[in-house]
Amino acid sequence: MNWLTNFVRPKIQSLVRPREVPDNLWDKCPHCGHMIFHRDLVKSLSVCPQCGHHMRLAVKARLDMLFDGGLWQRIELAKSLADPIKFRDTKRYSDRLRDSQNKTAEQDAIIVAHGRIGGSPVVVAAFNFAFMGGSMGIAVGDGIVAAAELAVLQDAALIIIPASGGARMQEGILSLMQMARTTVAVDKVKDKGLPYIVLLTDPTTGGVSASFAMLGDIHIAEPGAIIGFAGARVIESTIREKLPEGFQRAEYLLEHGMVDMVVPRGKLAETIGRLINLLRHHGPAGQVLALAVDTPDAFDEEFGPETSA
Repeated sequence: MNWLTNFVRPKIQSLVRPREVPDNLWDKCPHCGHMIFHRDLVKSLSVCPQCGHHMRLAVKARLDMLFDGGLWQRIELAKSLADPIKFRDTKRYSDRLRDSQNKTAEQDAIIVAHGRIGGSPVVVAAFNFAFMGGSMGIAVGDGIVAAAELAVLQDAALIIIPASGGARMQEGILSLMQMARTTVAVDKVKDKGLPYIVLLTDPTTGGVSASFAMLGDIHIAEPGAIIGFAGARVIESTIREKLPEGFQRAEYLLEHGMVDMVVPRGKLAETIGRLINLLRHHGPAGQVLALAVDTPDAFDEEFGPETSA
């Protein structure tokens, strides 16, 4: 009886019992509602194959996509003050920080890494929107300053990839001070003649867009990204007018000269590598051949006698 109960019955039950299916096998496109198998979504870099909508991409997946061969080295950032003004609303700021750190396994909303893109040395500071909406506090400011200093030290291009709702209100005036700090930091990169490129992703708003995010030598945006300072509803209620269709979207800003190009995610690495190459090497792409045309005789010899109209 024990043999039947302990071995045969569980074996039969395992064959006929319905298997549990994980809940995260399929994702729904927020734009067109198309259901996408999770592996297909990973292969497409979180771009909907049906409508081309660019969903938000995890920060480490973005770095893997951009760096040559997916090889990059992260730098360790100094720890910042955890709760500088002892802020509390419905929940203590220190508790919110702890929750985000546990959720993302990151200390704050920025990752700084260096490596090569298109064969050129680069330093990348990428925002993590999953960490408190990518909001900019002291730690994010420290990260951008560290990235700028490393770019100068390595004679490398600086690329910043914002994905942020703006300054972090829980740090008050200290978060607003990061706007000035980061502006000074990227100016040091420019003073050294190094390229500074901003890749604007969804969303780039608030104090981030009002500081370093709009100071790049070249601004690249992902399709459909929301880029602006205040929200559309706030602007409409302020000016009491209906905003144009697609206002604050990447394509609208491209038409009005606020960004230089809108590039699909799959072509970003190639485009950025080519831009850095052009900015770092000002000479012609190919070999320049000189024509020996010093005298009219030499010209006739090369191209035939001149003809007059």
